[in-house]
Amino acid sequence: MEKKPAIFDPVTINGVTFRSRVVRSSLGGRMAYYDGKISPVFKNFERKFARRENLLGGIISATMDVDDERLSPLEYPKLTDDSLIPALSEVVDAVHREGCNYIVQIGDPGGHTQTSMLPHEGDGKSASAFFDFYYGYRNRTSPMSIEEIKAEIDSFACAALRARRAGADGVEVTAAKGYLIHQFLNPATNRRDDAYGGSVDKRFQLLHDVVTEVRRKVGSNFLFGVRLSAVDYNWLPMFKFRWPPVWPLSNYFMGNTLETTLQYGAKLKNLGVDYLHIDSGFGFINPRGSPGDYPIEGLRRFSNSVRHLSGKAKVRAFVLNLLPDWFARASLGIGWKYVPAPNASFAQAFRHQVNLPVICNGGFQEQELIEGTLESGAADLVAIGRPLLANPNLLALFAQNTVPQKPCTWCSRCCTYTTVLPLGCYDETRFPSAAAMQRQILDFSADSSP
Repeated sequence: MEKKPAIFDPVTINGVTFRSRVVRSSLGGRMAYYDGKISPVFKNFERKFARRENLLGGIISATMDVDDERLSPLEYPKLTDDSLIPALSEVVDAVHREGCNYIVQIGDPGGHTQTSMLPHEGDGKSASAFFDFYYGYRNRTSPMSIEEIKAEIDSFACAALRARRAGADGVEVTAAKGYLIHQFLNPATNRRDDAYGGSVDKRFQLLHDVVTEVRRKVGSNFLFGVRLSAVDYNWLPMFKFRWPPVWPLSNYFMGNTLETTLQYGAKLKNLGVDYLHIDSGFGFINPRGSPGDYPIEGLRRFSNSVRHLSGKAKVRAFVLNLLPDWFARASLGIGWKYVPAPNASFAQAFRHQVNLPVICNGGFQEQELIEGTLESGAADLVAIGRPLLANPNLLALFAQNTVPQKPCTWCSRCCTYTTVLPLGCYDETRFPSAAAMQRQILDFSADSSP
């Protein structure tokens, strides 16, 4: 009897059964109204991946913002008050009708907020005050007060409860991507000397408090995961310049190491987290989370769109426009290359040492690579983003023992264009013409199915 591929072997975590071992990773785009309310476009987009014939085990939503102070980028979804629950319920119901699970990811970009309609002081809130040339648009971040931190913890918990009330199968707190919680975890951006900084344990305190309150709000019988960066790699990308530096310099250049984040993983298990979603790198985008060439075209497009927001943003755009493509890729793009499953070894360490179910993210597209990661015990599930954006029927092709004719090329244009343009594949080499590429982008959010 032929062995069933590991990809299609169901797995159950805290009462939620995934029909396959592949979930779509968080994909964000301009699919909400200007005020952050989910639109029908968002529902149709999610349903397109969830279709039964695509065989995905689940979908992890775009990061839904928990704080009204930072609605960034514009037309991205938020989950900041109860009036937003009905629209999210429609999304969840549409996905469930296809037999697919839906997990709502919640987060806050904090001081790395990249865009705004006009300059806004709240977009610079972070763990500490520092200048970061690469991420965010504010000239300088500002430390959150204890009162603001307490309000933020409550915002996460209330957003998680709204996800449950909307009918979602689970909620995932992002403590990665360089978002606010990650800014508190990272010793290069957390220079506090109070209850929320100054030591490994104190830098974990915000995540501890968020997880505790979320679990209290949603109860023990609701799937709850945390997306965690295994290693920060603060020195990547090379264009990153942060001032002032911190000591020791290992904290400045590397940030958290695997040894520290494994400690965090054990703490999260004790707090009642059901699974860990493992990637690596600090900030979005970064080479560990976005394998492929340095996306200079997309970063120019983005930086030009926000250059009006601050002096820093203006200088950043000037520098990126000034550098020739070849020089930008050779100098700024150190570390930007395709590495298959770069986080599989990290995921395996968490799965074996923390003994929690693990989702592994990053660099997955080939069936053999996914099967090997699952069969080796490195992960319980694999999360895929851009390859599914390029080919939503990727798993269906695997089931037919075939591969995509036009696979994802890891160009990262979809990641870097989406603050300005609709979400879609912008690699013209995958299409017969530029017009065909544009039709795909504009049609992707349309869905005539009932």
